[in-house]
Amino acid sequence: MADRRPRFQLPTRRLARRKVVQPAGPAPEVSMEAHPEDVAAHVEQSVVDAAIYRDGHRIDTPATVADAAGRLRAEAGTMAWIGLFRPNEAQLLPMADEFGLHEVAIEDAIVAHQRPKIERYGDTLFAVLRAATYLDDLEEVEFGEIHVFVGPDFVLTVRHSRTPDLGAVRQRMEGDPELLAHGPEAVLYAILDSVVDGYAPVVAGVQKDIDEIEIEVFRGDPKVSRRIYELSREVIDFQRATRPLLPMLIALEAGFEKYGTDEELQRYLRDVADHATTVAERVDGFRQMLADILTVNATLVNQAQNEEVKRLTEASYEQNEEVKRISAWAAIIFAPTLIGTVYGMNFQMPELGWTYGYPFAIGLMLLVSVSLWLIFRARGWL
Repeated sequence: MADRRPRFQLPTRRLARRKVVQPAGPAPEVSMEAHPEDVAAHVEQSVVDAAIYRDGHRIDTPATVADAAGRLRAEAGTMAWIGLFRPNEAQLLPMADEFGLHEVAIEDAIVAHQRPKIERYGDTLFAVLRAATYLDDLEEVEFGEIHVFVGPDFVLTVRHSRTPDLGAVRQRMEGDPELLAHGPEAVLYAILDSVVDGYAPVVAGVQKDIDEIEIEVFRGDPKVSRRIYELSREVIDFQRATRPLLPMLIALEAGFEKYGTDEELQRYLRDVADHATTVAERVDGFRQMLADILTVNATLVNQAQNEEVKRLTEASYEQNEEVKRISAWAAIIFAPTLIGTVYGMNFQMPELGWTYGYPFAIGLMLLVSVSLWLIFRARGWL
């Protein structure tokens, strides 16, 4: 194996001259953002597992990354598979030196928050994958990020999330030495297959949420609009994780002949591409379904609002009719009351000396009341 010399040097490499301080316990989990380099840390603090394989069988578990690189140089026909969990800059740079990784890819792996992509730097392939997990209790989708460096005789995985469980992938591959014997590309296939298979429960969970939302929409649940919005955001994130997989797998397929990919691995990768296509189509369908549901919900809300406005208008109309009837009867009653009040005053009135004075007053009351009743009746108030 060719000697692996450092291909680049970042400014933070000057930290190697500082005193190394080792923590008493295991390294705490760190943020997915770029890490401050106040103290240079050993790469082994972030190594989850490291192994050397020959013909699909594990032959050694090196204690350090340097030991793994040395073993590769010393023994032809071997492959190293090293897994890291949330390494910081000082932990990842020594690996870049040992395995000759490109500085652009290392920068992406340090900072994280990358879109799914696949790039080739010389004889090293760099892939970024977005894993997804459906949290049934919260009814939410949690997204993770994996960076994979695939060289001629090594695989480095940088995981920025707890899922997927690459330990299960390693266990599966070690249980199938014939497949693992195909080399680093077989490991890349297994990781891709694990990520794509992990989408299936997410698709089922999102479909269940959409079914529940449809029921809530037609029930008129006032909180359903917020749930539609939140699920739409998750579907968009899911779409961003799955859609780039298709061109990535197409790019891998285009390089089968150029890089001499084993025919059996080609079949496996095509199978992964088929599953990824199915997932991408389902996710696209989810987005369209949610858009349609949102439109239906808006229509139903508008209908409900129109019905409410109509009901309020009818109630207001009925109230106005009642007010008119009350006002009309009040006016009718007020006329004889006014006449009777005048005749009830304590002073001498000319009509008292007239025999027909009181009959005239009563007749006047009746005449005014009947006249008002006829007027209000004609106008529809009574």
